[in-house]
Amino acid sequence: MKDREQSKATGHTQRGQCAKRISILDAAAQVFCREGFSGASIDEIAVEACVSRQTIYNHYREKETLFTAVVEDIMDRANATLFSILSTFPDKPDHLEDDLTAFAIRFTKNCLCNQDGKFLRKLVQSEGERYPHLFATWRQHGPGKIGAALGALFARLSHKGALKIDDFDLAARQFLALITADLQMITLFGGTPTDEELERAARNAVQTFLRAYAGQIGETVSGAPELAIIS
Repeated sequence: MKDREQSKATGHTQRGQCAKRISILDAAAQVFCREGFSGASIDEIAVEACVSRQTIYNHYREKETLFTAVVEDIMDRANATLFSILSTFPDKPDHLEDDLTAFAIRFTKNCLCNQDGKFLRKLVQSEGERYPHLFATWRQHGPGKIGAALGALFARLSHKGALKIDDFDLAARQFLALITADLQMITLFGGTPTDEELERAARNAVQTFLRAYAGQIGETVSGAPELAIIS
């Protein structure tokens, strides 16, 4: 009986510590994004997290350690979302324009325009130059992996004849650049694109991409002549 009570108490303590960590990380993300690393104070984070200053130091020792933990926490969630979206990439050549457009909308809406995407973008913009080592892991496991994963997916479509691509990594980078091009001015100032803006940007991007890479099974791109390549 005593062992069960001790186990229960330990469980409550662990859950309480986990809840405090989550609260601290969420509060720290808000404050770092609002004030920047240099302008953020542990006292302000403590107030926002509803914990004591000492509690934060007990968990993270110093502000840079906390900042690193915030970046890693956001990055982990962003990467989980990213690879979940990548799993919905179209794998059949039929209706390729519509399917790629729908994929692009999911990608920009859930990876670029969601809260984690905004946080990472703002932190990189405000602190990336002064603290490049803090974003080294993010560069390797975030943007560093997107192109390779997307390139492999385009390779699969190319092997099926839906696309004609020589350099899959280059095509992946171009696709990412195209689907975000029309949204940059909106997101640069912290805005959130409407569903109509997301769809228009995605459609324009996919049509441009297919004009360059449509393969033997390529369907007609809206407003453009058939680009199927006959070998």
